[in-house]
Amino acid sequence: MLTKVYGSAVFGVEATTITVEVNVDIGVGYHLVGLPDNAIKESNFRIAAALQNNGFKIPGKKLILNMSPADLRKEGSAYDLTLAMGILVATQQIEEKHSLSEYIIMGELSLDGSLQPIRGALPIAIKAAEEGFKRFILPEQNAKEAAIVEGISVYGVKTIKEVIDHFNAATLLQETIVDMEAEFFNHLEHPEFDFADVKGQESIKRCMEIAAAGGHNIILIGPPGSGKTMLAKRLPSILPPMTLQESLETTKIHSVAGRTLEKSGVMTSRPFRSPHHTISDVMHYNVWVCSF
Repeated sequence: MLTKVYGSAVFGVEATTITVEVNVDIGVGYHLVGLPDNAIKESNFRIAAALQNNGFKIPGKKLILNMSPADLRKEGSAYDLTLAMGILVATQQIEEKHSLSEYIIMGELSLDGSLQPIRGALPIAIKAAEEGFKRFILPEQNAKEAAIVEGISVYGVKTIKEVIDHFNAATLLQETIVDMEAEFFNHLEHPEFDFADVKGQESIKRCMEIAAAGGHNIILIGPPGSGKTMLAKRLPSILPPMTLQESLETTKIHSVAGRTLEKSGVMTSRPFRSPHHTISDVMHYNVWVCSF
């Protein structure tokens, strides 16, 4: 039996849809092709343990799994759930009462069947919506981030058993819904670091306000504990607010880097970086970097 399941690969900040074809034939063997890296090649061990610990198995048959397009290099462990669902449907261990062609499925499996977060959930969701996919199943930790995309239903799951029950129509998954505009403006009104937290320091606060208004560079020099880092961290809160489009673009970059979990969804403040004081002398004059 031949089954097709859909996942996605992230290159830079853009996603490309990957079709996982699973064919079951007479014989014995597990053959994974389509330029997978070592993390994907090792997935059969994670999948086998996860299925066994949830009452399923990889049958003793000849399995050929092709990740198409075969000329693109696939990397990472986020395809575990995609491959596992393809195997289960192809070997008729689940009934597939929901069409797999409507779903993008991504997630890294632990040996007990629980799912670990992935990178690039937002660009994957954007690409899936553009290509007409209706639903996106991914780890619960990434659901809020992906749910800000309109036109696609996002389902966050904790274990592979929840996905299996969903396709067997035993227990349907609950859609994750995020009001993008409400989330965006709520964060704007309540920034993580507020310039109003700084008490006193009137001269340097005035200097930083002028720098923010004019888009100038600023260097802060002083003894440890004088408030340089505190002031610099709060500079983004007096910069012009990000537009929705800027917020989405920034969130895509942080999503690929795996940093959106710290922010629980959409990025609403301009990025701030604080390199360590042990960096090279050339960089000492750029210790605090804010995006104007």
